Amino acid sequence: MTDEQVKQPEEQVEEEQPPEQEVDDRLLRLAADFENYKKRAARERQEYVQLANERLITELIPILDDLERALSAAEEHQEAQLEEGVRLVHRSLAGLLERHGVRPIETEGQFDPHVHEALLSQPSEAEEGSVIDVVQKGYKLGERVVRPARVVVAAAPPAQEGPGGDA
Repeated sequence: MTDEQVKQPEEQVEEEQPPEQEVDDRLLRLAADFENYKKRAARERQEYVQLANERLITELIPILDDLERALSAAEEHQEAQLEEGVRLVHRSLAGLLERHGVRPIETEGQFDPHVHEALLSQPSEAEEGSVIDVVQKGYKLGERVVRPARVVVAAAPPAQEGPGGDA
């Protein structure tokens, strides 16, 4: 055998290895792509479920508001049975929303533009920028704000002019 004949099989072996390695690399990439696809699909499914829940909850919240208003009106009248019935429905609906991850937004303390909607600013003795009244409750579904709390925010009290001031 000549040197050329010996070199040819070695060259053939070297040429065959890269395609095998290339196939292995492609298989590894394909497996990684498939894992990424599965994770992305699971994430998208979770987002679809949350979006569907959000639509339902957006429709249920006004009912809860109506029941709260009815309870306020019923307290002024003597129809104890009506009041108790409305309270029962209110508790049931509030419990249902809570079981599905809906939580009321806290309105105590400072105004937070991420979860509060300021309807007006009113001069007050309270600390400037604090929430002094809640016009409409806000709700969160998980960490997402479904409806911001509509609030009245404390403004600085009006400046009192002294006896020598312009009036």
